[in-house]
Amino acid sequence: MDQHLLVFVTVVDKGNFSRAAEELHMTQPAVSQYIQALERSYGAKLLDRSNKFVRLNKAGEIVYYHAKEILGLYSKMQGLIDDLTNRASGPLSIGASYTFGEYVLPHIIAKLHQKFPLIKPKIKIGNTKEISELVIGHQLDVGIIEGEYKDPHLSIESFTEDMMYVVASSTHPLSLQKKEIQISDLEKETWIIREIGSGTREATETIFKRLSIAPTDTMEFGSTQLIKETVESGLGITLLSQLAIRKEISMGLLKIIPVKDTPFKRSFSVVLRTSFQTKALEVFIRLLKEQFKKRGFS
Repeated sequence: MDQHLLVFVTVVDKGNFSRAAEELHMTQPAVSQYIQALERSYGAKLLDRSNKFVRLNKAGEIVYYHAKEILGLYSKMQGLIDDLTNRASGPLSIGASYTFGEYVLPHIIAKLHQKFPLIKPKIKIGNTKEISELVIGHQLDVGIIEGEYKDPHLSIESFTEDMMYVVASSTHPLSLQKKEIQISDLEKETWIIREIGSGTREATETIFKRLSIAPTDTMEFGSTQLIKETVESGLGITLLSQLAIRKEISMGLLKIIPVKDTPFKRSFSVVLRTSFQTKALEVFIRLLKEQFKKRGFS
C-alpha cells in the first residue's frame, strides 16, 4: 500500500497532523515529512496549513478523491489474496443507510463477530445516495440501502421488504381521534421529514403523491433518531420504518396513525461495485440474507 497516500488521507480525515500521527502510530515530524515528500512528487502544495487545522486546496481535493479510491482498491486486492488461503478474515468496509445502519446492522455485526472473529468490519452510516457513491468510489466494499436507487456502475440486489408507517406522539390529536383519519387532516399537519438523498425521504414523497397532498409545514432533519424525539415531543407527524419505531410503539411513546395506502412497502438492497467478492464479503452477505430469512427483523 502507498504509505504516502495513506498518511495524506489520514491527515485530511483527522483534520490535523497530531491526530493523524496518533492514529498512524507515527511521530508528527514523520507525518510532515510524508506530506512534504508527496507534495514534492506532484510539484504542488496539497494542503493549506495553520497552527490549528489543515484544509484541502484544489490540488489536494483531486489527490484526496483519487487516493481514497486507490486505497480502497489496495484493500480489495489484499482481501482477494487472503482468499487464496480460504480464510474469512481481514478488513471489511460496510456502508448502510441510516434506518438499517442504526437499527439492524449492529445485530448483524455481533453475529458476524461471533462466527468469524478474524473479520474486522469498519462501518459507515449515511443516506442512500452517500453510501452508493462511496461504493462506486471503491471506498466501501458493500452498501446496504433503502428504497429505489439505480446506477449503471452498481449491482443492486433486494434482499428483504420494509414496512413504513405514519406515526405521531401518543398524545397527538390524530392519535386520539376515534373516527377515520381524513387525508385533508394530514395535509394540515407539520411533517418532520428526512433530507434529500435519504430513502426515507423518497418514501415520504411517494406517500405525498399517492395521497395527493402537499403539506406546506415541513421540517427537514438529517437523523431518524432526532425525528423520533421531535415527534414524541408532540411536534408533527412523520413516516418511519417499522424497524425504527418498534421500541417506541411498545413503550406507548409513538402511535401508528391508520392512513390509506399504508403501510408503505420498500426494499432493502445490497449494493456492490464489482462481482469480485472477498471471503469476508461473501460470508457477510450470506449471513445478512440468512438472518432476514430466519427472523425478518419484523
